[in-house]
Amino acid sequence: MQWLEGLWTKEGAGIDKNAPPLTGLALFLDIIKREWWEMVKLNLLFIIASLPVVTMPAAMLAMARISVSFANDENTYLLRDFLEALRKFALRGTALVVLSAFLVGAGVYATVSYAGAARLQLVYSLPFAISLAVTLFLIVLNAYAIVLMARQDLPLRETLRQAAFSALITPLPMLTALGFVTALWVAHILFYPVSVFMPATINFSLGMFALCFAARTAAQKRAPIPEPAGRST
Repeated sequence: MQWLEGLWTKEGAGIDKNAPPLTGLALFLDIIKREWWEMVKLNLLFIIASLPVVTMPAAMLAMARISVSFANDENTYLLRDFLEALRKFALRGTALVVLSAFLVGAGVYATVSYAGAARLQLVYSLPFAISLAVTLFLIVLNAYAIVLMARQDLPLRETLRQAAFSALITPLPMLTALGFVTALWVAHILFYPVSVFMPATINFSLGMFALCFAARTAAQKRAPIPEPAGRST
């Protein structure tokens, strides 16, 4: 049974430390190429950990913690690191995800309500536009918040403060990542039943990796930092 244990506990693939550093889309695709199988296993871990439903927020933060390591080219021991993060974010992660769902849900409800009213009376066009902008901002803010909590282990209030700053200063990287996540699920719907296995194999982990990579890119744009040394083979 050692081969089965090694499947979940061994280190991820390495990279040549003498290779020229990649950036942007090239780096994004290179990491996906190297970590593809790890992302499939991470996706399965997230689904299994989310089966009780109440554990889904903590599982989401645990998946984000692993995805941050992927984005930073850090060594990962998938099962061990995932379980540690699952315990670590059991309370704070749940609080963050529940709060995020409430805020975004309220924004969506207001947007839909004003959209219906604006079709009947033009005076509601301005409230509709404001509620739409606020809802988009909240979506970007909460995406940043999930990544920031997983990456920096911050208290909830500080996480939200820094996430709001990131959403105001550098919204474009996260909006692009959210568009990529949306495209994954649209592809699943459009190509069903051919795409029936996408959610079970890659959609969750690849989507979270896109958010973590976007947050890393945004942080580098605000305050450039040296590229991580990466993992040597």
